[in-house]
Amino acid sequence: MDIKNAKVLITGGSSGIGYETAKLLRSQGAQVVICGRNEATIQKAAKELDVHGIQADVASDADVEKLFAFAIETLDGLDVLVNNAGIGYFGSLVNTGTEDFTRIWEVNVRGAFLCGKAAAKHFIAQNKGNIINIASTAGSRGFANGSAYVASKFALTGLTECWRAELRKHNIRVMQVNPSEVITDFGNKLGQEQTKLESKLKPTEIAHVIAAMLTMNEVGFIPEATVWATNPLS
Repeated sequence: MDIKNAKVLITGGSSGIGYETAKLLRSQGAQVVICGRNEATIQKAAKELDVHGIQADVASDADVEKLFAFAIETLDGLDVLVNNAGIGYFGSLVNTGTEDFTRIWEVNVRGAFLCGKAAAKHFIAQNKGNIINIASTAGSRGFANGSAYVASKFALTGLTECWRAELRKHNIRVMQVNPSEVITDFGNKLGQEQTKLESKLKPTEIAHVIAAMLTMNEVGFIPEATVWATNPLS
């Protein structure tokens, strides 16, 4: 597709991968709507990026309905959803509370489902569209202390595969990006120590991959892209 004609909705767009993707696509001429849970933060990001912003919690049915109505009206249509909103939690199995597990799933899985469903309704009606789910390498292999987060990303991978099987006949490209460790506020919020920053992935690398997937001629698509840092220990 031609990015300069794209009408794009990015969830979780106030920082990190969502922010940099909005920045890159807008620089290439796309019209963009971003959303986030904090009104002040999302409006600040929208102003910086010259895009449209709206407060919305993707885990809320009512907020997702409001979000898509706003995006479609503001952009006079929609042809790309970047399902990026997500939160993290890491803890041992015995120390992971039901509330922690449920909170991760509410955003990472239920939120993606609600947004994907809303986008699919619109895309099916117009017989074209693009959905890019931002998963993780955690969606292909588990690790210690990752029960809640890893399970949510495996579930997102399952959603991607189901949607792809259902929606291809409607000319809808369903794609997934699996970043490995990316230096964002995500790790800081979880209290993770981030070292050797220069050799690790930044949100701009993931934004580049998303843009590249979208710019492919619509006769084809890249189902999945996994992104690793070349030498993160250097």
